[in-house]
Amino acid sequence: MYVVVIGGGHVGYYLTKELLAAGHEVVMIEKDPARARQIADELGSIVIPNDGCEGRYQEEAGMARADVIASVTGDDEDNLVACQVAKMRFNVPRAIARVNNPKNERLFRQLAIDETVSPTRTILGVIEHEIPVHDLLHLTELERGELQIVEAQLDASSPVVGRELRELQLPEGSHIAVVIRNERALAVRPETRLVNGDKLLAVTSGQQESELRSLLIGE
Repeated sequence: MYVVVIGGGHVGYYLTKELLAAGHEVVMIEKDPARARQIADELGSIVIPNDGCEGRYQEEAGMARADVIASVTGDDEDNLVACQVAKMRFNVPRAIARVNNPKNERLFRQLAIDETVSPTRTILGVIEHEIPVHDLLHLTELERGELQIVEAQLDASSPVVGRELRELQLPEGSHIAVVIRNERALAVRPETRLVNGDKLLAVTSGQQESELRSLLIGE
């Protein structure tokens, strides 16, 4: 697989190093000449010391034959522009962008970026799992963000405790995928009765999330 990495910071450096170790062909574009020379000294002559947002330098990197572009600079705007140039000018099949501000993720997806990686959201997810909160936890997204897999932790105050799944008036397009009880996944059946301490994994849309939260967690 041929991968073009935009950005030679810590993320780009270690990503490139791991891809090379796995046997992939990699070229990096890093606009800081000093940083580019440093990486080239360590990883070899695979670094183009120029701006990865510009088409001429992407062309120099062989973007037209790349399987993937991974733009992982510390600037969301640069990552978006680099991926857009690669997609629209060079028809790269897959564009992956680092998103530092989680609020930008939806914009990136709307502009045809195939995958976004948000370190902020990832760390937040870990924290949410470690600190009990009475809310829905976002686990992952499907269908380019249109659907979400969320986790609901039930306690004694949850409106659905003591009720069977078939009694729940779930929002349209939402459904309970898994019930976890005492660290074991239960078969989801209409007659499954929910109890205090259950964890529910549900699939829902962004539009229906607040309604699902009210049903499972309460106000």
